[in-house]
Amino acid sequence: MFGVPSITVEELKEKQDRGEEITLLDVREPHEWTISQLPGSVTIPLGALPQRYPELKRDGDLVVYCRSGGRSAQAVQFLRQMGYTGARNLTGGINHWAEAIDPSMRRY
Repeated sequence: MFGVPSITVEELKEKQDRGEEITLLDVREPHEWTISQLPGSVTIPLGALPQRYPELKRDGDLVVYCRSGGRSAQAVQFLRQMGYTGARNLTGGINHWAEAIDPSMRRY
């Protein structure tokens, strides 16, 4: 989505490999979490985000993902409006992560 700060799966993997502190936020629905998930993710469905966003750390890197990037782009727009300046969308979502970084991960 244009105009939404984003990060590629390759950039995220490099940051993780360097040991950088990154909060991963999965905004998919609960039934999707059982299919695939990035380890250590905070899980808040997009529809619950307006009520639950205060649970997230406001400072630092916050990478938001969904299946392919649409819902997470909406979440990033919302979070940035709420003052989460480090929020970025994972380009291509978890399916692109599975394709480019972890081919053993299930895609859907």
